Amino acid sequence: MEDVEAVILVGGKGTRLRPLTLSAAKPMLPTAGVPFLAHLLSRIRAAGVRRAVLGTSYLAETFEQGFGDGSALGLELTYVTEEEPLGTGGGIRNVADRLTAETVLVFNGDVLCGTDLSAVVETHRRREADVTLHLVRVPNPRAFGCVPTDAEGRVLAFLEKTEDPPTDQINAGCYVFQRKVIDEIPAGRPVSVERETFPALLAAGARVWGHVDNAYWRDLGTPADLVHGSADLVRGIAPSAALPGPPGERLVLEGAELARDALVFGGTAVGRDVRIGAGARVEGSMLFDGAVVGPGALVRHSVIGYGAQVHDGAVVIDAVVGDRAIIGAHCELRHGARVWPDVALPPHGVRFSPDV
Repeated sequence: MEDVEAVILVGGKGTRLRPLTLSAAKPMLPTAGVPFLAHLLSRIRAAGVRRAVLGTSYLAETFEQGFGDGSALGLELTYVTEEEPLGTGGGIRNVADRLTAETVLVFNGDVLCGTDLSAVVETHRRREADVTLHLVRVPNPRAFGCVPTDAEGRVLAFLEKTEDPPTDQINAGCYVFQRKVIDEIPAGRPVSVERETFPALLAAGARVWGHVDNAYWRDLGTPADLVHGSADLVRGIAPSAALPGPPGERLVLEGAELARDALVFGGTAVGRDVRIGAGARVEGSMLFDGAVVGPGALVRHSVIGYGAQVHDGAVVIDAVVGDRAIIGAHCELRHGARVWPDVALPPHGVRFSPDV
């Protein structure tokens, strides 16, 4: 894999994750104790790749601030910023002049996956493909574009979301490109690989193959997926060499203080200097650095932002609490509720249930 380079597309604004992405790019959100992108970079390094190019746009400077030249990770990192959004294909073409290898692994920067990257490249080489796509089988492919293949694995079509998909195989957001294909993508304008590049390659008779497996896979585009992906990393269900501690029911970073009778489990990630009060229950959640969960509070499958406070007896289930927000005592948030940064809800100020 020393002759393979990686391209990681991290330019999106992460609008579905707001308010978390108002102050942080989606791949830089703390996920199981480290920026999400650290998990992907660790997998790239473990596969034997030594050089990666990051295609950035939104909050571009934060990536280099976070990872520098990559030497701490055993990688050589290069950063290229899009001045205007260029889509997946345009983003790949935009970094072409920084590439030196003939074989290039390309990743969407918001996908958590456990596939064997070496095996994907081996499929690409064995088939002498122009492009190889990592495909995963999912129980409900209707929510995704699906990619049928023939008996040998050659891609037959790229289909948009449909109520009657012909296959359970979907595009997992990881590709292997030959450099010549990247150079043929139009430069300087938005291009979608799914809607333009790949269909054009099929029409031209190019060798486009699928590497199909049942590896762990999750798109972290929504708060629910982000929370569940983080919990899977903490519990060791999703593999990562970047986890800052042993897998288990919870991950607790330095400086955090948990009351002796607080119940913290389900893959909860507890950030630095977090405080969790007596009798609190925190299940399968993400508590960013400096967050506070008061005595008797319940937090389940939620994100509590930097310095945010959930006061005594409050209930936060399937919700997002923005940085420095305050959830007053005995408030109740459920069903995808989102509280923006610095908002303060008074005690009993928001309820979903009639009981008090």
